[in-house]
Amino acid sequence: MSASSNQKHDHNISHLTRNTIALILAGGRGSRLMNMTDWRAKPAVPFGGKFRIIDFPLSNCMNSGIRKIGVLTQYKSDSLIRHIQQGWGFLRGEFGEYVDLMPAQQRHDENSWYEGTADAIFQNIDILRSRHPEHILVLAGDHIYKMDYGAMLADHVEKNADLTIGCIEVSLQDATAFGVMDVDENRRVRAFVEKPEHPPLMPGRTDTALASMGIYIFNAAFLFEQLLKDADTKGSTRDFGKDIIPAVIDKYIVNAYPFLDLQSGEQSYWRDVGTIDAYWSANMELIGVKPDLNLYDKTWPIWTYQAQTPPAKFVFDSDKRRGLAVDSMVSGGCVISGAKVRHSLLFSNVRVNSYTTLQDTIVLPEVNIGRHCRITKAIIEKGCEIPEGTVIGENRAEDEKRFHVSPGGVVLVTPDMLGQKRHYVR
Repeated sequence: MSASSNQKHDHNISHLTRNTIALILAGGRGSRLMNMTDWRAKPAVPFGGKFRIIDFPLSNCMNSGIRKIGVLTQYKSDSLIRHIQQGWGFLRGEFGEYVDLMPAQQRHDENSWYEGTADAIFQNIDILRSRHPEHILVLAGDHIYKMDYGAMLADHVEKNADLTIGCIEVSLQDATAFGVMDVDENRRVRAFVEKPEHPPLMPGRTDTALASMGIYIFNAAFLFEQLLKDADTKGSTRDFGKDIIPAVIDKYIVNAYPFLDLQSGEQSYWRDVGTIDAYWSANMELIGVKPDLNLYDKTWPIWTYQAQTPPAKFVFDSDKRRGLAVDSMVSGGCVISGAKVRHSLLFSNVRVNSYTTLQDTIVLPEVNIGRHCRITKAIIEKGCEIPEGTVIGENRAEDEKRFHVSPGGVVLVTPDMLGQKRHYVR
């Protein structure tokens, strides 16, 4: 491709992104994360040492050139709202840029909260119409990935689609947990089934299905038309996967967009961190020498809000009392005081005191771990005060008496479980 055609291509994408509104569905509780979502919505759960889950779709929008964003909130949204106000207020309103918080508007029913993914957008349809977008990008607020939405927009327009669905390749066994598409050789969607017992196969494959990422691009006028139809449909659950998409497949152009690495053609990184085991595994992956998700990529930064903290500090250097961290990520404000941290991830302002050993453990912000503790394969929730001599992760039966233990053996520890009545965890 010549330099002039490259410039034309980039200009077309920038036009598309400027006239697109992204809507991030961030109202879900995420109950499979157990006590981690007792007092915060799933998109507000900390991830990766300094981020929140919602920072990933928000950063994808920024890096893709989409600067008109609505975040639809509902369940226990205070910490999510505070995070966005503190960390995402840098956009320039005079240039038409914004990150707007959009709670349930209750415009059609005074007692109505968001009843489904489609209803969440329907309740804001008058706001969206007044802003005259060409396209609406609908995103889930609770997945970890890096994606250029500009390329997906360009594909949507090139294929003259009414709706484009972002998708990933999954095994047939895993496909039963997703919305799954049956597509032809041209990526035209012929059927869409939520959590099927017998998922349809990808063309030419014997063990792989195409699963929805919860990423949709609609032509704006088309979306508004379908939302109004759905609102008048008795028995609808007001959900994109269950109602809107199946209703439009036969009459309109609905395409699948595979989320592949543009250089290698391989499946790109995408994680649903919706369970304790998945959340622990995704964080642990980041510690690897060459993790699939590169947080150090300067060409695609992940933006966030973080309080100003001093550098991490490691103190004491005797044989029995040495402050060290090996194969680990340690955030600002941490003090490793004569303790050993191995293959673990520490968020900001964590103190690990002398003679303590951490292994395969995630420690959220503002935790103090006492002396002579041994903690293995655990998630320590924000604000915990771990008493001196505590042992976690060595005896499942004992752990289950005090804490939550996942099917994969990850021990979740919260202040409430320790008898520290800190009911509100941001």
